[in-house]
Parts: sequence; structure tokens; C-alpha cells
Amino acid sequence: MITELGHFALILGFATAIVQMVVPMVGAHKGWRGWMAIADPAATTQLILVGFSFATLTWAFVTSDFSLRLVVMNSHSLKPMLYKIAGVWGNHEGSMLLWLLILSIFGAAVALFGGNLPAPLKARVLAVQASIGVAFYGFILFTSNPFLRLAMPPMDGQGMNPLLQDPGLAFHPPFLYLGYVGLSMSFSFAVAALIEGRVDAAWARWVRPWTLAAWIFLTIGIAMGSWWAYYELGWGGFWFWDPVENASFMPWLIAAALLHSAVVVEKRESLKSWTVLLAILAFGFSLLGTFIVRSGVLTSVHAFANDPKRGIVILVLLLVFIGGALTLFAARGPALEARGAFGLVSRESGLLLNNILLAVAAFVVFVGTLWPLFAEVALGKVLSVGPPFFNAAFTPFMMALALVLPVGSMLAWKRGSLARNMRSLGPIMILAIAVGALVFAMQTGHSALGPVGVALGLWVVLGALDDLILRGGRGRIADRLKRLRRLPRADWGKAVAHAGLGVTVFGVAAVLAWQTEDIRTVHAGETYDVGAYQITMEGVNRKNGPNYITNMADMTVRRDGQVIDVLHPEKRFYPVANMPTTEAAIRTGALRDLYIAIGDEQQGGGWAVRTYVKPFVVWIWAGALLMALGGVLSLSDRRLRVAAGAARRTTPGAVPAE
Repeated sequence: MITELGHFALILGFATAIVQMVVPMVGAHKGWRGWMAIADPAATTQLILVGFSFATLTWAFVTSDFSLRLVVMNSHSLKPMLYKIAGVWGNHEGSMLLWLLILSIFGAAVALFGGNLPAPLKARVLAVQASIGVAFYGFILFTSNPFLRLAMPPMDGQGMNPLLQDPGLAFHPPFLYLGYVGLSMSFSFAVAALIEGRVDAAWARWVRPWTLAAWIFLTIGIAMGSWWAYYELGWGGFWFWDPVENASFMPWLIAAALLHSAVVVEKRESLKSWTVLLAILAFGFSLLGTFIVRSGVLTSVHAFANDPKRGIVILVLLLVFIGGALTLFAARGPALEARGAFGLVSRESGLLLNNILLAVAAFVVFVGTLWPLFAEVALGKVLSVGPPFFNAAFTPFMMALALVLPVGSMLAWKRGSLARNMRSLGPIMILAIAVGALVFAMQTGHSALGPVGVALGLWVVLGALDDLILRGGRGRIADRLKRLRRLPRADWGKAVAHAGLGVTVFGVAAVLAWQTEDIRTVHAGETYDVGAYQITMEGVNRKNGPNYITNMADMTVRRDGQVIDVLHPEKRFYPVANMPTTEAAIRTGALRDLYIAIGDEQQGGGWAVRTYVKPFVVWIWAGALLMALGGVLSLSDRRLRVAAGAARRTTPGAVPAE
């Protein structure tokens, strides 16, 4: 009975979204306050209804209600509780309901916290947001209904994809969706501004917190997905340029550009058209990612719903929303006249260069991701675009971004001085180059990638620190520390986020340049050397897990003859899904990881074993967490959260609806 109530609540939410889409938009056009005011309770009602619907589906998974088709297809009575809950969104139908829930959360948040928005703009934003909701309500109810019943329920379910039965993958999708769907708010603000024909500093202050929140969630979600791929898939890599990985990376790049361009609109009222375009494209890439995951047009280990028919529906939604927004942009964009002029050497120019590099990098990823599909459809050729292309085409733009970031962030607004900036940054540049040269001289038989990464990472981190120190002014150290403590949190957030990028750049370059790989067949009792480690396979034991069977190896690790650890890599088999997985064993350290994964037993005896020594690999995710922390610090700045300084405007000529 409770699932029927959830289904009914979803239908009521659909009707509420239609009202929210139409009535406030008409009210904003006519200037009717009563009609515009409907947007707030409608958005809140949607959240209540969709939240209840999602809760009933979760209850069905928790209680193993196998009368529900979705539970049968994606759960099993023997699964641990965490994965029963994760099974709610570990499938197409449930993940779409999660998408809709997050969409309603953001809409209700605008209704609750958007009290300082002008009434017409707020009504239009919530109406546009509701139009996205209407599309996804229809998509779920008519093509992907999670509440379908079975006439003859089975005794047990078919289980969940074993690759998804992992804590990292349990939390990765919700964070990613919070980022994906959060960018819908930037899109709604952009379309509402185009309808009104006005983009100003106040609009930029309103749109930045929503974009920043989405970017933070995307950062965490991407980092968690990368971490999961590293320890779960057994290949030892952290990024494979997989289509689904790229689908999350593209909106992250565009959202980062949007955050920086919105600053220019807020401070100088320049780059208005460009900022609105970025807001449209950021959500467009989010919808593109949804299409890639669910259509099956591109192969990926992350894709869990290969249904071309439903993929076509998502493609149509992508074309309607983004095509319509771009058409509106073409008609109204030229009217968004920029007011602030700026010199070639200025903070504005630095942020513009930052935007260009991020946008071009996103375009490179876009082309590399979709080129195989285009080649097959248009040219009739089967092509594969892999890491070599992305590494060669994408890396130069990231290196250029790292080079210009410290300089651009310290330039003055309107007209800056490179000479003045380099008086402070010059010693840092010399130090970074010197350290990079020293590392290059010390290494043997390795590429220049490591030393370059060291130099760039140090340059970005120390540049961010220097920018922060200069904001403390001059004088006694105690006085400078007091001024630093009084700095706005947004300034601290910017420095931490930029430093995080530098740490990640260093980590990526270090592990790619200096990692050691060893692949061999190892017999019980055999010892082999990898780097500074001596590893002995003591044996492989067969054990039973909650819902799997595992072959677990006991690997004794020595260094300089002393036992430092015993690792237990596994090769698991899930009988219900009839699928094996690899569980790597990792000795994690700040300076290096020792990574061991076992494969299948070999015909001649022994086991296939992959061993890696990965220097500084954890710095990749530490940098990502620093970037997210920087975003959180900025978001906690009261000026940003409540759009301080944005005068609350009344609606000229507003009249009550008759």
C-alpha cells in the first residue's frame, strides 16, 4: 500500500510542477503579485511530494519488497543494508527519481532563501525550474516508472551490480547528482534573465551561490568516483578518460569557468553574454552526461542503463531545453550590453583567459568523447579515442591554466601592472623552476612530466599563499595576522581552492611520471621485489562473504628485511549476479601507495598478481578535497550566501491578479 501512495504522490508532484511552470510565468509577465506568489508554495509542495515518493521507494528496498519490479531487478535479501539503500539509486528508474528529488530540493531552497530576489525574477526562475521538473516527471512516469508491480513476486531478487556494492559507489552518485542537478539553477537564472532582458551585478551575486554549491558537489562526486575506480577495478589507475568520467568532468570545467566569469559581472558588469552562455552550457553538459550514461551509445563501466529508446527521450529533452535556451540567447544576448571597460592587463583579462582555457579544455574533452560516435554514424568507421589523445590534447591547456592562475588572480581590476605583481611572484617563480630543475637532475630514466608537475604545483600553491599574505598588508606580523583573520571567507576560499588545484596537478604528474608497475604469476611461498619492497605470497584462501565467495591472498610486505604490513587482495565472485570483481589491497601513505591486486589462478599453478608503487597518488584526492573545502569556505561567506548588497526591489506597477 505504501508504494502506491508513493506513486500517487509522484503524480501529484507532476500536477504541481505544471502549475508552478505556468502560473508564476504568466504572473511575472502580467505583473500579478498573487500569481507570482504561487511559485513558493508550489516549489515547497513539490519537495514534500517527491520526498515522500522517494522515501516509499527506499522503504521497499530496505524491507525487500519483491512485489516491486525494481526491487527484484536491483536487490537481494542477503545484501548488506548499506547496499540495499544504495540500490535505490543504483539503477535507471531510481536514479531518475533521485534526480527529481534533488531538482525539487534546489527549487524549494530558492523559494525559502530567495527572499531578496525581485518578485518577477524569482517567479520566472522557479517557473523555468519547474519546466525541467515537468519534463523529468513525464519521463519517469511514462518511460521509467519505479513503482511497477509484479503479478507473481519471486522469493528473492536478482541482486545489484557487484561493482556498485562498495561504499565509494554508494555515496558517489548522490554527490554527482547534486552537482549535475544543481547546475539547473544556474540554467534557470540564465533563462529567466534572458526573458527579462536584464543581467546585472545583483543577478551575478544571486547566481554564484547556486553555481558554487553545484561545483562543490561535483568536485566531491568526481573525486569519489576516481577514488573508487582506483581501488575497486584492479587496474591501478585513477582516471581512464572513460565517456562517463568525461561526462561529469565537462560540466565541472564549465561550472568553474562560470564561477570566475560571474565575478567579473558582479564586480565590473562585463562578460554578461558570455556568463549567461556558460550557465546554459553547464546544464547542457549535465544533460549530455545523463544521455551518455543511459542511452548505451558509448560503452562505459559506469553505465548502468543501456536503453536506446529511453536515451532518445533524454536526447530530445536535451535538444528542447538547451536548443530553446540557445535560441533565446541568440535573440536576447546582444541586448546584454557590457558596461565596464578594462585594459589588456587587468583582473578582468586574467579571468577571461581563465575562462577561455577552461572552455577550450571542456571542448577538447567533448570532441574526444563523442568523436567515436560521430565517426561511426557519419563516416562508417569504428574508432577508439583513448588516454593518449586526451593526455596530449588536454594537458597543455591545464598547464597554461596553472601558469596564468597566480598572476591573473593578483592583478588589479580595470588596469593592472604585471611588473608590480612579478615583484612578489618573481621569487616564487624562480623557486618553482629551481625545484623542478633539481628534481629533473635527480631522476633517471623518467620523463620530464614529473619535474614539470612539481614546478607547476609549487607555483600555484605558493602563488595562492602569496596572494593571501599580501592581503594582510604590511606592518608587524601580529597586525598582519589580525587582518588576515578578518579577511572575508571568500578570499580564504579562493586561496584554498587554488592551492588544491596545485596539489592535484602535482599528484597527477608525480604518479604518472614515477609509478612502478609489476605484473607476474606468483606461487604460494614465492617472494618478489617491487621498488624498495619485498613481497611474499603466503597463500590464497577461499572464504565466504555475506553475498559472495572470495579468493583472498595473504601478502607479507617487507622493507629492508623488516615486515611492515600484511595485505589481503581479493578476487570475489557474486553468485546471484554471476560476476567477479577485484578488491585491491592498498598500503596507503602520504608519500606513496603500495597497491596489490590478484587475478585468476593460472593453469600452470600460481596466481596472476599486479603490483604498483604509486608515489604521491593520495595527493590527487587531497587536492580535490582542498578545492571543495575552498568552495565551502566561499559559500559560507555571508556576503555570498545572502547576496549582500543586492537591493531588494519591488515590482514596478505590480497589480493584484483579478
